[in-house]
Amino acid sequence: MEAVIKAGGKQQRVKPGDVIEVELMKGIGETVELTPLLVIDDDGATHAGKNAASATVKAKPLGEKKGDKVRVLRFRPKTRHSSRIGHRQQYTLLEIVEVTLGAGAKRSAAKPTSAGAKPKSTTKSPAKPSTSKPKSTAKSTAKSTAKSRSRGAADEG
Repeated sequence: MEAVIKAGGKQQRVKPGDVIEVELMKGIGETVELTPLLVIDDDGATHAGKNAASATVKAKPLGEKKGDKVRVLRFRPKTRHSSRIGHRQQYTLLEIVEVTLGAGAKRSAAKPTSAGAKPKSTTKSPAKPSTSKPKSTAKSTAKSTAKSRSRGAADEG
C-alpha cells in the first residue's frame, strides 16, 4: 500500500520500509502519525479526498541530519556592498512503518460489464455551414482614403 503525504510543505510518495527526509520536527516520541494524506493506492484501488481523510501513516524517527550547504552571494553594484552567507537545512529522518486505510474509507468494487451491452455512440452531428455574409471592405477603405486626403491638404497649406 502506497500513499502520498504532505509533510513540511512538500509532498512525498511513501510505502512501508521507505526512509524519508522531512523538515526538522522537535519533541517527537517513539512514533509519528502523519495524517494529511492526499492519495492512497491500495493494490490498484485509489482513494482520495474524504476516503483518504481517515487513513494514517505511522513512521519511526531515525535521527536528524543536515542538508547540503547552500551558498548565497548578495551583491549591490555601485555601492561597494557585498555579503556572503551560507545555509544548511536541518532534516528529520523518518522510516515509514505502516500505511493504514482507516475505518471510514470505502473500498471500491469493480463495475460489472455485461457482454451484450453496446457502448454509447460518441459521434457528433455534422457541422452546419455558416450563413453569415462576409463584411464589406468598401466603406472602411473609403474612410481611410478620405482621412489621408484631408491630412495631405492640411500639410500643403
